[in-house]
Amino acid sequence: MITIPHNLLLLGAGGFIGSHLAERLLSTTDSQVVGVDLCSAKVEHLIGHERFTFLEMDVSDALAVRRLVQKSDAVVSLVALCNPSMYNTIPIDVIEANFNRPYELVRTCAEEKKWLIHFSTSEVYGRTVSSLGVKGRGMSSYELSEDASPLIMGPVHAQRWSYACAKQLLERAIYAYGHEKGLAYTVVRPFNFVGPRMDYIPGIDGEGIPRVLACFIDALMFGKPLCLVDGGHSKRCFTYIDDAIDAMMCILQRPESAKGQVFNIGHPANEVSIAQLADMMIRLYRELRPEARWDAIETRVVPSSEFYGQGYEDSDRRVPDTTKTRELLGWEPKTDLVDALRASMAAYIEHYSTEQVCRAAG
Repeated sequence: MITIPHNLLLLGAGGFIGSHLAERLLSTTDSQVVGVDLCSAKVEHLIGHERFTFLEMDVSDALAVRRLVQKSDAVVSLVALCNPSMYNTIPIDVIEANFNRPYELVRTCAEEKKWLIHFSTSEVYGRTVSSLGVKGRGMSSYELSEDASPLIMGPVHAQRWSYACAKQLLERAIYAYGHEKGLAYTVVRPFNFVGPRMDYIPGIDGEGIPRVLACFIDALMFGKPLCLVDGGHSKRCFTYIDDAIDAMMCILQRPESAKGQVFNIGHPANEVSIAQLADMMIRLYRELRPEARWDAIETRVVPSSEFYGQGYEDSDRRVPDTTKTRELLGWEPKTDLVDALRASMAAYIEHYSTEQVCRAAG
């Protein structure tokens, strides 16, 4: 068994990352895990485990959360509104959920002297230096370093940056509490985690626009065009969830190396444009569902103003420098993009089979 803090409080346990982390903790450690979320659907299979307690509650209940923090050895915070379709359509809710509410948790962990492991986002980097027309040498113009890269946001009226700004300000608050109040903290910046149980399919188990993987699998399964926002030229590095959880376990096992640090968790070699991602997913879908109508699969270019609404901007590239995770945590990603997509898509296809869809619709 892996040795980590014994009593773990997992806020956002019912989400994509939280459910996978809870699984790993229960299968490889002796720790007691308390999971908190508004929905238990993704952790139903864990409820009843002797070392897992699930509490269906709102983390904005500061008094209840404080009581849970007091009983814990470490707090993992995964709670967020992190869907691009929300950033410029309901920015007040985005700012409330990603700064105002979690700020109280930061204060609580500082006062109670508890280790806070906070999941931030690669979005805090905003735009790359290269996107502003500044010439750099090779990777230096777009590779993102936790302790050196500038955090560049767009203008205020481009509300797409509401999420990034809220997350960045919370990171600054965490750093300030560490500096002034002795808060033990670790900040994680995820780079496009993908895997089973990520997001939802609109009209079946959620509404609105999910992130790109779910958007594309929805289109493939139900005969819709794969929408390439602004041509799909932006590039991202996709990281398989098992690799991401490996990194999280390294953090929990190495508190002396992890405390007071910010870590990029991503797979630099898995960089593709969104248009390339669509092509890869089309090919894999044909492999996974050879009986599907191939002639019905198509892509369509749509402007971001149509897809996400006015006020949307994007970053051209987002490549993590993973030197710190390698040197301090001994972690490197292992899963290449094809394998990550195949596993993710197979899980979607199995979960949203005809029987499942009919049951949900009925």
